[in-house]
Amino acid sequence: MESKIVSSRFHVLDLFLVFVPISILLYYLEAPPVATFFVTGAGIIAIAHIIIESTGIIAQRVSTTASALLNATFGNAFEFLIAIFSLRQGLVDLVKYSMVGSIVINVLLLIGLSMFFGGTKFKEQRFNKDSAGLSSTMLIIVVLGLALPSVYNMLQDKPATSMSLAVSVVFGVVYVLSLLYTLVTHKHLFLVERGTPQSETHHPRSLRTAVIILLFAVGLGGLESYVLVDSVTPLITEMNITQRFAGVVIIAILTNIPEHISAISFARRNNMTMSLEIGMSSALQIALFVIPALVLLSTAVTGNTLDLVFGPFSLIALVMTAMIANYISTDGVCHWLEGVQLIAVYVLIAIAFYFI
Repeated sequence: MESKIVSSRFHVLDLFLVFVPISILLYYLEAPPVATFFVTGAGIIAIAHIIIESTGIIAQRVSTTASALLNATFGNAFEFLIAIFSLRQGLVDLVKYSMVGSIVINVLLLIGLSMFFGGTKFKEQRFNKDSAGLSSTMLIIVVLGLALPSVYNMLQDKPATSMSLAVSVVFGVVYVLSLLYTLVTHKHLFLVERGTPQSETHHPRSLRTAVIILLFAVGLGGLESYVLVDSVTPLITEMNITQRFAGVVIIAILTNIPEHISAISFARRNNMTMSLEIGMSSALQIALFVIPALVLLSTAVTGNTLDLVFGPFSLIALVMTAMIANYISTDGVCHWLEGVQLIAVYVLIAIAFYFI
């Protein structure tokens, strides 16, 4: 079990908290949407840092996999909240593409950045092949499930709403069973020794304080998510970009900042297993929990139906991501150049979505 203790000392990212009230002020003063959007994004970075600190303290009490799950869960709170607010405004395509972007970004960019920054400090880093292999196999199943409604819609030229609901139910069941496997019946396969950096043992917050701060940060993140979504439509118009690009790149990056910061931090401490599990857990949780929940709740909660019909570029991006995830999990060793390769693939996908 990791004995990572998060310091209560000042961190440079705490300075970003000033953007939270500024973003709310800009929103109510009806400031230019581009300014409101990016100031709100800066506020989300500050809230993300608070979430990371709090989950880091709570994670001391659990296993490696449970700790990664905890990071992914609260990191994906932004994803879920922004998706709900977007659906209420009828931005269905934005939600779909942000989900695709989140899966791609967590597997390619997050793990790529972790390998790169970890590799600049350590010549080679090792990780748990069993954990990575299970996650990569699960990701292939996810891509298959997400592709079926799209293929049905293409071939039959019929709405895939019912099939999307059925796939979502199956995903939900698989997600629950995967938690049972990794956290209960076979948790011994995912244990790893994790050291304590000496520089991070100063005046830790208590568990109770961490939980209170975590809940407050999530609530504040909900307010920031509402402001972000309300400014995204004018942003798309002013910047002359599509909902596809905004969802796959801009929204996906903002909503996954907590996982990126946390994963890179673990990689710099030679804990690549944790970095990979944060990325994979986040991607799988979005696919197996967030997306099914949104599909099942979309009509009742938001009044707009969300299905699992994606365009061909989205399916290609997901297939490429699953193939690469399966490849990197085979040897249990990584280095900085491998990280550069993953980052390059993500950049190429982002470029493709900008031009389509």
